[in-house]
Amino acid sequence: MKHREPPKLPCKIETEQDKLSNLPAHVIDQILSQLPVKDAVRTSILSRKWRYKWATIPHLVFDNLCISVSSQDQILVRNKLVNVVDHVLLLHNGPIFKFKLSHQDLLGVTDIDRWILHISRSSIKEFVLEIWKGQRYKVPSSLFCCRELIHLELFNCLLKPPTTFKGFRNLKSLDLQHITLAQNVFEKLISSCPMLERLTLMNFDGFSHLNIDAPNLQFFDIGGVFDDVSFENTFNLALVSIGLYVNVKKDQTLVLGSSSKLLRFFVHLPHIRRLEIQSYFLKYLAIGNVPSRLPRPCADLNYLSVRINFNDPKESLAALCLLRSCPNLQELEMLARPEETCTGTLTDFWIGDHWSSMFPQLRVVKIAGISGIRSELDFINFLLSNSPVLERVTVKPVSVDGGWDLMKELLRFRRASTRAEVIYSDP
Repeated sequence: MKHREPPKLPCKIETEQDKLSNLPAHVIDQILSQLPVKDAVRTSILSRKWRYKWATIPHLVFDNLCISVSSQDQILVRNKLVNVVDHVLLLHNGPIFKFKLSHQDLLGVTDIDRWILHISRSSIKEFVLEIWKGQRYKVPSSLFCCRELIHLELFNCLLKPPTTFKGFRNLKSLDLQHITLAQNVFEKLISSCPMLERLTLMNFDGFSHLNIDAPNLQFFDIGGVFDDVSFENTFNLALVSIGLYVNVKKDQTLVLGSSSKLLRFFVHLPHIRRLEIQSYFLKYLAIGNVPSRLPRPCADLNYLSVRINFNDPKESLAALCLLRSCPNLQELEMLARPEETCTGTLTDFWIGDHWSSMFPQLRVVKIAGISGIRSELDFINFLLSNSPVLERVTVKPVSVDGGWDLMKELLRFRRASTRAEVIYSDP
């Protein structure tokens, strides 16, 4: 009697269900979208099912192109990078919702122009272009045809939209850094984005006046050199960070008897919650007749950061006006900006009881960059004396010299809050 051989069991790899391959398509797209493009393409070797799955991912991110090479290797590297992007775009099947390209001036202008033209024919919603070295790249007119853009981010570019450009009607986030564009181009760009919620502007040239007209704007971050800034229809703006180096000399003739920059700045910011005044912008706000307080208090503002020259009377008046106009301030940061030349010397500016109980909600204070001069100490004493619920004051001097004397001086100040803790932090 012949012995029947037991049936051969199928190979485990063949019988085991390929759980990863059977995931829903949108889940696979999400997984692949989290990978660098080169790694997503490599998944094509996993199995026959995975061969072209990468070709449908809607997010294409080429952010690993910032490499340092010798001049003799640049042509080889450039050709390789161009082939990679060309290969991905050629075989891509489906919509492209996000396209990001970051490189160090290795790619040619015509290559980038060609890729932008290609993606402009898709339903692109997020576009990021970062050129870290070299001349400003002139953005082609095809980018301004991307009507469905929601997020646009450009670094080291020249913007000159075609005359037919009607704006990005769906754009919610705009981030422009190291950008060149004309005054009328900037104003038209901002005003023709009615849905804009977030705006970041860093290091511009080509215009000097910032006129912001954006009814849905909620977040605004800016740094650079400008002559003037004004807001219009920005009643929803809540978070503002301004680090402008303003050409104040042009406005010196307006200091006496002129209308206040401070009043004009806040008139269209009724619901601001967080404000950061960096660089020399407080000097700009101090131009003109500084009021004792704003006509309408900033009732929603709970965080304030101010870079200030404590020995400048005008800046101190502007800071005092802000503090008196924020009844619900909870967190305050004061960053000293010492200067060799000052517009005046303060004498007992912060001393007195006629501003008592000014800060009923203030809990956390940070004061950094001080050198221990009288005006700085008077300000700290002023805060401690007029903050009944204060919990913590952190003082960080600009140097260690005189640190022990500074700490002894701070410990002598009277405190309105029994819970207030003064913390000395080494520089």
